[in-house]
Amino acid sequence: MFKKFILLGFCFTVLSAFLIPEKIEKKADKVILKHFNISEYNKQLISISEATNSETDAEFNTKNFFRIFSNEQFLGYGYIGNAPSKTATFDYLVLFDQDLIIIKSKVLIYREEYGGEIGSKRWLKQFNGATTSTEELRYNQEIIPISGATISVQSMTKAMNELLRSLKVLREQNVL
Repeated sequence: MFKKFILLGFCFTVLSAFLIPEKIEKKADKVILKHFNISEYNKQLISISEATNSETDAEFNTKNFFRIFSNEQFLGYGYIGNAPSKTATFDYLVLFDQDLIIIKSKVLIYREEYGGEIGSKRWLKQFNGATTSTEELRYNQEIIPISGATISVQSMTKAMNELLRSLKVLREQNVL
């Protein structure tokens, strides 16, 4: 009986790692609707094989990377990620146009007392226009630092670079 309980707990933990919490998904939905100025949209989840996923720096699961459609018109792509801060993590959304050019990024949930300034629209606009062919974005060069948010700024910059490199791999393997 105890072994079954442990196995059930393990399976639940593994499966929940592939799900996006409802609160995060709802926040992402609001950003998508507002950004594209639409009242409703459909997600077409993009399935990435384990083999391909193992070749990417970013983590793709069953619900965090998708195509965005409204009234059967393809608007672009969305990616929901999670990155480390000093003692916790934060969740973010990146929107791309049809050519995989970043058009918006948003910190959805920040779980630290300090460093939340990375959620500023002005700071996040630095990533707009970056593509899979963009040179690596560098902290304190292309990406300006924020006093009191050094770890989070570096983490978000690293996450964006990893995502762009990963999308390049997906394009090269004709997944996109």
